[in-house]
Amino acid sequence: MPFLPTTRKEMKELGLAQMDFVYVCGDAYVDHSSFGMAIITRVLEAHGYSVGIIAQPDWKDDSSITVFGEPRLAFLVSAGNMDSMVNHYTVSKKHRSVDAYSPGGQMGLRPDRAVMVYGNLIRKTYKHTPVILGGIEASLRRLGHYDYWSDAVRRSVLLDSGADLISYGMGEHSIIAIAEALDSGLPVDTLTFIPGTVYKTKTLEHLEHPILLPSFEEIKTDRERFSESFRIQHENTDPVTAQVLVEDYGGQGYVAANPPAAYLTTQEMDDIYDLPYMCRWHPSYDKAGGIPALEEIRFSLTSNRGCFGGCNFCALTFHQGRTVQVRSHESLLREARRMTQDPAFKGYIHDVGGPTADFRGPSCQKQLTKGVCRNKQCLFPKPCGNLKADHSDYCKLLKQLRELPKVKKVFIRSGIRFDYVNADQDPTFLRELVEHHISGQLRVAPEHVSDRVLARMGKPEHQAYQTFLKNFEACNKKYGKQQYALPYFMSSHPGCELSDAVALAEYIRDMGFIPEQAQDFYPTPSTVSTCMYYTGMDPLTKKKVYVAKNPHEKAMQRALIQYRNPKNYELVKEALLLTGRTDLIGFDKKCLIRPRNSEKKNVPVKSGTHAPGKRSPIRNLHKKGRR
Repeated sequence: MPFLPTTRKEMKELGLAQMDFVYVCGDAYVDHSSFGMAIITRVLEAHGYSVGIIAQPDWKDDSSITVFGEPRLAFLVSAGNMDSMVNHYTVSKKHRSVDAYSPGGQMGLRPDRAVMVYGNLIRKTYKHTPVILGGIEASLRRLGHYDYWSDAVRRSVLLDSGADLISYGMGEHSIIAIAEALDSGLPVDTLTFIPGTVYKTKTLEHLEHPILLPSFEEIKTDRERFSESFRIQHENTDPVTAQVLVEDYGGQGYVAANPPAAYLTTQEMDDIYDLPYMCRWHPSYDKAGGIPALEEIRFSLTSNRGCFGGCNFCALTFHQGRTVQVRSHESLLREARRMTQDPAFKGYIHDVGGPTADFRGPSCQKQLTKGVCRNKQCLFPKPCGNLKADHSDYCKLLKQLRELPKVKKVFIRSGIRFDYVNADQDPTFLRELVEHHISGQLRVAPEHVSDRVLARMGKPEHQAYQTFLKNFEACNKKYGKQQYALPYFMSSHPGCELSDAVALAEYIRDMGFIPEQAQDFYPTPSTVSTCMYYTGMDPLTKKKVYVAKNPHEKAMQRALIQYRNPKNYELVKEALLLTGRTDLIGFDKKCLIRPRNSEKKNVPVKSGTHAPGKRSPIRNLHKKGRR
């Protein structure tokens, strides 16, 4: 099965005078099931629709969008697998140098705010052709949202892109419903009934019981109203229980978000992943060295979608939902067998997982009929009494995969939930993990050690991670393995003060090694944590939250995670002075840094407190960072 057409010549070679859909994307064209563009276009193809692909058009050239002419049904627009702003900028808003989703990693082949730019580019030439937005960028901007890069509340991207609809979340169900409706002759402005879509409307008369969110004018100027709007949206992300949400834009009418599309069944998941993907990048990229993003996942298997982990800094609740959907063993084994026939396959399956590798079903059966709990998490603050912590299906799948001919090793690299492992009374999975599925290091994400910070993250208390480590180390010892947990930590998350960052540095000191990577909190649209960052309050509890916004304090928090790096010395020293922790500057094994020659005489014998009568300088820094 060939690639889908990317030129008018290829379209004509297929005997087509006009495409049904033209898919415009910020990513290069990779026909692999880990890329949203590949899934949506192959699903449409499987339902009998023709699709042409315009990958990374030159947005400065109006003709770049006219490759196939006007499609019969609609243009489909996506920024790609990543949000274009995250793709372009670090958390400190500096330009990145590499785009893993572009040929040879070249940066600059897509615009900032790609769906908005592409939508308006199409509108300049095709005034009346339906334009449908999809992908994570549009999904997380479907209603009014805080935009970190402009430090402002922005409108629904539907209004700023010139588009007609947004297909949000996992789009297989909604895109086929849209295609069939357009194919039947229904005008795009009448498509107000499709789950998983967002549309514009001048009236609410067609809606029976919508939830009217605070208006855009309110959330733009009032942070409490913004927080309230976000809370309502957060409570309406499950297809079983969600209601229609409406945002008022005054004289411009309303933006209405239908409930999410129904979750995919296992059979539907199997059908989608069994489609005839080429499993490689388009040959036109060969000379540039291909697409770097494919290399990481080329020999990996997606076994699930959705996540009931509920981390506050993660957008999965808004995009994939909290109910886990899975593929069958048979489907995964079929893909693995095809993988082993690839000449480049060296015997190693790099990952078997998804958002969380060891989730292989809903957290409880109630979710399938009654939906997820609106005001209760499955794992936080403690595992729910209804949680079904069971790794037996995952263990069986992993065993079947590693027994396939030509397979030498099956790794788990997409991360596991250690608190979910703790909750499983059967130790089989931990044993299997240690014996067969680690390449020396296991990636885990405790994120922090301060329980008050972890609470803001929606993560379990630090003791849960310590319990997992104890069991993991004991299991390694039992089976004669020398393997290590490689933790990921995050700095500057809402609720994290400089003293918490120092406590984390002390924990890292006691670990005996410095993490290679340190992640500063990145306020991306539509997460609980981003709402905290913008408003200074937790939208779920309405409690005030300290937020480190001062760039210098954020730099200090990040530097403390890698305190041994000589480049971080001055930042670490300043942080220790500000928190009164000069006891950590010295020659004792518990110290984080040593005084430099000119400072040795001034190191206090006793520290940990500020001089009597003096105000802590950290208070002033905190005050500057508050909004």
